[in-house]
Amino acid sequence: MADTNARPNETRQARLGRIAFRAWRRGFREADLVLGPFSEQVGPTLDEAELDLFEQMLMEDDDHALYAWIIQTAPTPERYDGSLMTKIRAFMAEHVAAEVAKGAG
Repeated sequence: MADTNARPNETRQARLGRIAFRAWRRGFREADLVLGPFSEQVGPTLDEAELDLFEQMLMEDDDHALYAWIIQTAPTPERYDGSLMTKIRAFMAEHVAAEVAKGAG
């Protein structure tokens, strides 16, 4: 899959920074607290196709729907229901468990 979201002459590091900024500023705290850390910790390990898809997902307008896909309370659109969503869900399960173990929540 061609890199359709990267800007011309943008380095991967700059792209990851731009994606992290967007992931942390969804406007819906619960989504921010999953997607922000995910973008920083897992984002650099994503392949180009997953990074493209993650960036497309971050462009979705309905934060509540996006979060519902992650927590599986609403059907995930087919285009997002694959390895990337599996990684986000696994990260969330681990991240939330770690925060709860520290006493958050």
